[in-house]
Amino acid sequence: MIRAVILPVLYMALALGANAQTVDDLRVGDMRGLVFHDAPVPVPDTPFIDMEDAEHRLADLQGRYILLNFWATWCAPCRHEMPYLNTLQHELGGERFQVVTLATGRNPPPAIRRFFEEEGIDALPMYRDPGQVIAREMGVFGLPITVILNPDGQEIARLRGDADWASPEAMALIRALLAEGEG
Repeated sequence: MIRAVILPVLYMALALGANAQTVDDLRVGDMRGLVFHDAPVPVPDTPFIDMEDAEHRLADLQGRYILLNFWATWCAPCRHEMPYLNTLQHELGGERFQVVTLATGRNPPPAIRRFFEEEGIDALPMYRDPGQVIAREMGVFGLPITVILNPDGQEIARLRGDADWASPEAMALIRALLAEGEG
């Protein structure tokens, strides 16, 4: 009798444990290149600007997970990736998660505005790093580069190159990251 009760309970516990996916398990498809750091990495307190030249800092964004994408208007892979980032923000953006784009280098504001308008990018901020100062300080060499910051404002992961951030794999990975952050 006890065996009849214990075995099904044990089986269910093992099955549920086997099906639980970690963030690392979800690194498939375009997410294979996402590298999680062994320990969180501090980010600089270097200012960047918005389209009206007002200064902002990464510290201003603390309190939620941030997917920070370094891009440029002249970078073809960056331009290809941007609609996916927009979709990710529409789907998962909110109090606990935000996609932030930072145009680094020579990106005239009219070119940024025109690109966002042409591509229907309506959920992402238009931040700029015209002197590439923050990009250099964060070791961004080549574009696009995407980093994930934890709610404490530290870098926890990095992806070099473009990705389909609207893919089921990317959405599942971000959801898993948010779920881990709840624990």
